[in-house]
Amino acid sequence: MKHRTSTLVALLATFANFVCPFESAAKQPNVLLFMSDDLTWHDLGCYGNKEVRTPNIDALAQQGMRFEYCFNSAPMCAPTRMSLYTGIHPVRNGAHPNHSEVYPHIRSLPHYLKDLGYQVALLGKRHEMPESSFPFDVLGGRHHDNGDGVDLNLSLAQKFMHTNKDKPWCLVLTSNQPHTPWNRGDASVYDAAKLELPKYLVDTPVTREAMTHYYAEITYMDAQLGTALKHLKESGQADNSIVIYLSEQGSNFPHCKWTCYDSGLRSAAIMRWPGVVKAGSVSQALIQYIDILPTLIDAADGDSKKYSFDGLSLMDILRGKQTAHREFTFGIQTSKGIGGGPDAYGIRTIRDSRYRLIWNLNWEGEFQNGVTRRFPAYQSWKQKAYAGDHFAMEQVQRYVKRPEIEFYDLHSDPHEMNNLATIPRHRARIDDMLNSLKGWMKQQGDEGDATERSALSRKIKRTYR
Repeated sequence: MKHRTSTLVALLATFANFVCPFESAAKQPNVLLFMSDDLTWHDLGCYGNKEVRTPNIDALAQQGMRFEYCFNSAPMCAPTRMSLYTGIHPVRNGAHPNHSEVYPHIRSLPHYLKDLGYQVALLGKRHEMPESSFPFDVLGGRHHDNGDGVDLNLSLAQKFMHTNKDKPWCLVLTSNQPHTPWNRGDASVYDAAKLELPKYLVDTPVTREAMTHYYAEITYMDAQLGTALKHLKESGQADNSIVIYLSEQGSNFPHCKWTCYDSGLRSAAIMRWPGVVKAGSVSQALIQYIDILPTLIDAADGDSKKYSFDGLSLMDILRGKQTAHREFTFGIQTSKGIGGGPDAYGIRTIRDSRYRLIWNLNWEGEFQNGVTRRFPAYQSWKQKAYAGDHFAMEQVQRYVKRPEIEFYDLHSDPHEMNNLATIPRHRARIDDMLNSLKGWMKQQGDEGDATERSALSRKIKRTYR
């Protein structure tokens, strides 16, 4: 009897050696992360835009959780993406200027998920360096889109999903759309004369025409997401996959990208996870891109608390166990080194559920970039301003010349048009938030103006592939 029992135990142990790894892997969800490029958060149907056509993103929001208050760390492509992949804000990871690189010791999403048994690949736009810190299995794609040929070959995504059915995988799809030049999609479906422009844009024929091309490219990008979701469904793996959509930072219109207003830093974020996330739910929690990596590590049966991320796992939010996440979100704009940019025009910001404070470090100078020098819509604003239009003059001037402190009540002024920094009744809250911002900067190793002026030391010495 004793011999039979020991034999049975040995057989069960042997069987377990075969079964347990498979069961563990089966419990690990796949991850499909899709990111658009230069898309202002409110320019999507599910975020309240009644004109732009985004049926696939809107449907995804109905199937998962839409985050109302998601923010990236910097309103430029490279710092945004590298903070997303590392879970660490730009100054602390080393990549605060655009076209920069993280410190050599920094690890990223591919490291952490590969350690947990995942196949980790990227298809599309690359904007992270050095490659050793971002060891994605690169399936293809292009860094910029000139409008010719296939810009995002989603058949490669389809092949990756089918090839890796027997192991957990993470696939990052990074579209080039709707980054300028707006050369994809059908702009004729949008009537320029009937569009409702955001309040911070000056109404000119050139602005309206540009908006039709921008919207067309958003619709084109939405179709890319739809194709990727179709491939996922056809692979039979949709029920065991987390799908994340992120809009990146704001568009090329003034007051969006390269600024620390909500139109620059706020992001659309949607997460679908069947059986975990309640369909059609909306979270009011303040979250940041740096929270995504810790969340994926925990979802993959890892322990994000072992690492020194700036991000915090969203698992309890996704499971409906809590509704709040952060008291503040933080952001940074390093202007030194951008195309057509100034010698220094550093911006730091802090936002809570109601107020945003912006600290313009080099406020005595003027902000300059490609928008002020050659963007046709902005040039049409200047023409209208010089013709005597008061609102156009206000918008032209406030884009290039800003006070040291800006303070906005997002409840009454969602487009941040009315600076309250000089209103006495807000003094205590301004001081409070400015002190919290300075404390965060100290924790990040951010020395303000000195960090801005040394930014070129973090720029890469060669172009992205």
